Amino acid sequence: MSQLFFGKGDGKMQIQKSFKEPAKGILYLVPTPIGNLEDMTMRGIRILQEADLIASEDTRNTQKLLNHFEIKTPQLSFHEHNIRERIPQLLEKLHNGAVIAQVSDAGMPSVSDPGHELVTACIAAELPVVALPGPTAGLTALIASGLLPQPFTFYGFLPRKKKEQREALEQLQGAQPTQIFYESPYRIKQTVTLMAEVFGPREAVICRELTKIHEEYLRGTLTELAEYLSEHELKGECCLLVAGGEAAEPEADYAELTLQEHVLALMATGSSSKEAIKEVAKRRKLPKQEVYQAYHEPK
Repeated sequence: MSQLFFGKGDGKMQIQKSFKEPAKGILYLVPTPIGNLEDMTMRGIRILQEADLIASEDTRNTQKLLNHFEIKTPQLSFHEHNIRERIPQLLEKLHNGAVIAQVSDAGMPSVSDPGHELVTACIAAELPVVALPGPTAGLTALIASGLLPQPFTFYGFLPRKKKEQREALEQLQGAQPTQIFYESPYRIKQTVTLMAEVFGPREAVICRELTKIHEEYLRGTLTELAEYLSEHELKGECCLLVAGGEAAEPEADYAELTLQEHVLALMATGSSSKEAIKEVAKRRKLPKQEVYQAYHEPK
């Protein structure tokens, strides 16, 4: 594998050619099964076997995977608490020509898991980074959810604190793509209840224990799911998918209408005269009394 890099961190573009003769070490991002070990790809197994080192989120967890496939490659822990220490060590090995495979406990490295900081460090150091395709919970749940698969927005884990969580949801309230969240079974009840308050009775799906023997999809409105969770406790990591909000109808152009015509136009859509007067005053930033008087002028 060789690569061409233009620029030295000065804003110029950079080109990586992934499958030429090697010039330096290489970082492989290797997805691991999210439950069922049969989801490990043949290529992923080969890369883990051929790598000089595996950078693992949890070496104990990864060792179970390595034992299953009889992989003897040594590991080095790489997680959120030792990033600053590990990145210089890994970069030195890569500059010396080592092939390193980076894995998280399950699924895609960097997606709600460690990895991104190492990727950006390698790119800045002009070292090649190659990602392998493989298991990822969000997309796997999405295509079986029954919700619109595209467009979608992947959010991951919401903030822990309720106030910050509510603020995040309020910002997403008008988003039209299907939204994908990850959540702990210990917080899923509170999260869905809060979503029902912010989003209303929107269609949603909870998928738990994905690819495992107890895989389960719960489909309904956020309100129905919140009621279910008030009486049932879920186990296993959860993927929560929520239908996007409806597109706001384009507002008619009332600039050419008189106040009276504006009120009548809103009444034609089902509003009462009182509601229409209040709305016209709000939209045109006028006193309600002025709109009221204009409405009651002789037609």
